[in-house]
Amino acid sequence: MNLKDIHSVYFIGIGGIGMSALARYFKFVGKEVAGYDRTPTPITDGLMEKGISVHFEDNVDLISDTFKHPNTLVVYTPAVPSKHTEFQFYQSGGFNLKKRSEVLGIITRDSFCLAVAGTHGKTTTTCILAHLLKECELPMTAFLGGVSEDFDSNFVLDGTEYSVVEADEFDRSFLRLTPTIACITSMDADHLDIYGTKDELDKSFREFVNRIKPEGKLFVRKGLPLEGITFGIEDGADYCIENIEIEHGAYIFDLVTPSEVIKNVKFNKPGRHNLLNGLAAFAMAVQTGCPPHRLAEALATFKGVQRRFSYQIKEKDFVFIDDYAHHPTEISAVHQAIREMHAGEKVTVIFQPHLFSRTRDFADDFAASLSDFDEIILLDIYPAREEPIEGVTSQWLLEKIENPNKKLISKSALLEEVKNRKSGVLVALGAGDIGMEVPKIKKELSYAH
Repeated sequence: MNLKDIHSVYFIGIGGIGMSALARYFKFVGKEVAGYDRTPTPITDGLMEKGISVHFEDNVDLISDTFKHPNTLVVYTPAVPSKHTEFQFYQSGGFNLKKRSEVLGIITRDSFCLAVAGTHGKTTTTCILAHLLKECELPMTAFLGGVSEDFDSNFVLDGTEYSVVEADEFDRSFLRLTPTIACITSMDADHLDIYGTKDELDKSFREFVNRIKPEGKLFVRKGLPLEGITFGIEDGADYCIENIEIEHGAYIFDLVTPSEVIKNVKFNKPGRHNLLNGLAAFAMAVQTGCPPHRLAEALATFKGVQRRFSYQIKEKDFVFIDDYAHHPTEISAVHQAIREMHAGEKVTVIFQPHLFSRTRDFADDFAASLSDFDEIILLDIYPAREEPIEGVTSQWLLEKIENPNKKLISKSALLEEVKNRKSGVLVALGAGDIGMEVPKIKKELSYAH
């Protein structure tokens, strides 16, 4: 498929973080762009501000004639059900239908592509990487899996020679990419509704590695069962962080590379997992020819990613943090970061489980990671693309948590539950619609304070 021959692009599921970045790209390069999504969100609001038409009812009559022309490219997300009316219209009409991952692979194929894969850390690492390349003034296009606070966007277009992409393992999407430089941050069991077993997931990561261009390189966190250039913390990796200190809520450390040691590097995002993300991005960026010392300085100016350890309130006696963590490993990483940066404070977690299948597959691990907090407020499971599974409920999960300070509440009761919090640390976790509640919580708590 030659994208130059495409005049109009229609998105089914345009409000997704990855889909919306593609929509912004096609609008930027002069295509006619429109799409459907289930509900209005800040993302769809932002698209409409760019002149992209979005509607929220599955109705073919709402699609303008511009996007019923045979020359229309139709991009869809795997989350769209096959019975979706608009999807069926385009499928039966012989239109050019492609998954988001296929289109991303076509766009980035001829560029110097830097792709970040892994079950955790992809989004933050790609956002740091885009920030580093921007600071080096490289001609870059970045498709990000979250809203970067440095760009206030999930999409950057400063040129096409380099591309930065999040290589998503869900639905084996990353097997559509052909990266020049690839990184794998983690390979924990996840998406077992897709893969069935951890072995199948690992096999998919190995297939991704085989898609790296012949002249390319692979970076892997030390300890993963893959051959590549390693990165790690105080473990003798090829790229290694050593001598860590904390000053005014920031990390100060030495960055050891295969050729030199860069001292007194600063990084402002809490958590050892974020240190690893920054190190991975640094190591990848070095491969573009950017001077390492310049990249190390740029690490200090990275602002962050929305819903990735985002401080909503940060006062002397009270802190409110928002994070996307939706896997036991991620929850434990957030817990470690809070205990390190806010030692001695009482920590209350609000957690909204994401997917019935994930809750079922990792129930004991969720219970263990949540039990480490001082108080647990559990919400109902966010179903996303799934139908309920008998016996898999938040009440079932709650009973597994070995901590007496726990409760299950409805989302509608959340504001009343937290409004009188005046000390300690409150953290909201989850990948569902809990993110929509965060501004309301912040407003209520700010008023209370």
